[in-house]
Amino acid sequence: MAGFTDAAFRRICGSFGADYAVSEMISAVALTRDDAKTAELAKITPGEPPVVLQIFGRDPAVMARAAELLLSGDYRGCSYAAPPAGIDINMGCPVRKIVSNGEGSALMLDPDRAARIMAAVREVCERHGVPASVKFRLGWDSEISPAFARRMAEAGAQKITLHCRTRAQMYAPSADPSAAKRTADALRDIAAGPLVGNGDITSRRTAQVYLDGGCREVAIGRAALGDPWLFRRLKHPEEPDDARPSLGEIKSLVLSFVADVVREKGEERGVRESRSRAAYFIKGMRGSAALRDRLNRAVTMEQFASAVEAWEPEP
Repeated sequence: MAGFTDAAFRRICGSFGADYAVSEMISAVALTRDDAKTAELAKITPGEPPVVLQIFGRDPAVMARAAELLLSGDYRGCSYAAPPAGIDINMGCPVRKIVSNGEGSALMLDPDRAARIMAAVREVCERHGVPASVKFRLGWDSEISPAFARRMAEAGAQKITLHCRTRAQMYAPSADPSAAKRTADALRDIAAGPLVGNGDITSRRTAQVYLDGGCREVAIGRAALGDPWLFRRLKHPEEPDDARPSLGEIKSLVLSFVADVVREKGEERGVRESRSRAAYFIKGMRGSAALRDRLNRAVTMEQFASAVEAWEPEP
């Protein structure tokens, strides 16, 4: 979700019922080297739900130092409307530039190192009175999550999020929620925090599969990019599971989202960065290709708004 779960989008998710949000991935190395762009990723703004800051890296000492900087706010560019709600360790990112450095999913190949990282970050979080959590996948190319989850719990993880694909699978084929049950079973006899299921959760029905399998929470990722209303449907069972927003709601959300990004990042950068992201809200609707073309040519908020307001899906 790097590049997507910024403050503007987290506010949207919170407004529809997300209990908390997780930041974009923050490089522990870059933060400890006083990188200004990295500090921007950790910004927490007014109106957001509780925000857990997610870090990645491979050196236990550097990861602990990054956690200390984030929780103390003792770094250049720190901007918190509310203190971080916790620190999450990313051991699940599958992209090549991350795993080639031994970070993200690659840590599942080195459980000893992963456990040292978990223990080091947990120690820092304990001093600041917030939970330390971790997210990982089923494994590198085969399922090791039950044993790996036990190692993380024993090292101090207070919450574990399991993405039910291996690194080799990337984002296809479909996630395997049954694996969450095997991991939940492996944690039953030890003191472990909640297991959070993640992967292809697009409805109450798909969320319930994880909950029935032993997960106590579910984490919504890519499905929220175009359907943040999903949080509302999960919170309100009286709403039909297949309910979809009206065209007016979609237009209003797109425009408020882009305006929010523009306020934070300026018009030129805000519009440029919002083009592809706004397209998620209209994905699959008739006439969406023509609207995307207009949005991709917009360079001002006025042009962007004009394109959205004039859009009428083809019958």
